[in-house]
Amino acid sequence: MLKYALHGQPIVNVEAAIYTQQASQRLIGKKILITGGGGGLGKAMAKRFVEEGAEVVITGRNKEKTKNAAIEIGCKYLVADLQDTETLSNLIRESVKLLNGLNVLVNNAGVSLHEWEIEKVTLEGWNQQFDTNLRAPYFLTKYFIKHLTENSIDGNILFVSSERSQTVDIIPYGLTKAAMNSLVLGLAKKYINKGIRVNAVAPGVTASDMTGFKKGSNLYCPYNQTGRAYIPEEVAEVATFLISDCSNCLSGQILVCNEAKTINAYF
Repeated sequence: MLKYALHGQPIVNVEAAIYTQQASQRLIGKKILITGGGGGLGKAMAKRFVEEGAEVVITGRNKEKTKNAAIEIGCKYLVADLQDTETLSNLIRESVKLLNGLNVLVNNAGVSLHEWEIEKVTLEGWNQQFDTNLRAPYFLTKYFIKHLTENSIDGNILFVSSERSQTVDIIPYGLTKAAMNSLVLGLAKKYINKGIRVNAVAPGVTASDMTGFKKGSNLYCPYNQTGRAYIPEEVAEVATFLISDCSNCLSGQILVCNEAKTINAYF
């Protein structure tokens, strides 16, 4: 039961049915690199993947935050600045060493400056968001695919997109996610016959440092479909399915986790 103000009315009780499956070791054999794993959705995914039997390494720019998250989760970690493109091939190599292999990449790290209006967009902000949200996962994925193909490994790539990718946009964050979706589809079509699946989750507003919503506090979110922000664990459950062998028939899919908010309809 979550409590929050609904459409400006006094505090009311609103039921939010949030379920996760009991851990069943469905990710045994998965060796996973997750970018931006120190908090939010990245941390929730890492925790869930470990519970399901995967071996995981998370990355982050902040050493203490990333290290503490890894200790809490029970996984390994690497400190990495994804905007430094020259280091990304080494990030794949170091992950392989830490896990004695690598067959799943989760491109989760991202940034939004929330400009809202084109007049507020700066060149610096544009570059920061495109470098982090698009350039970094593009080249990291390139090196990951090279690792898979050179070693004849079947693999799985999961991108974290956004519901903003489903609509037109005028600010950098949304544009990076729209481009990301195109990349997901292109990679999926190109590499499925090499044993590589590529999919994405596209969450609505989810509790994280980036959105400002905190788990365990007021999650009222009037611009979400049911008036509440989502929590990372429920999106992580979808991500777990997408990287598991249970979804082997899926590639090139972008699963939008926002309760139909961005579906265009006359009613």
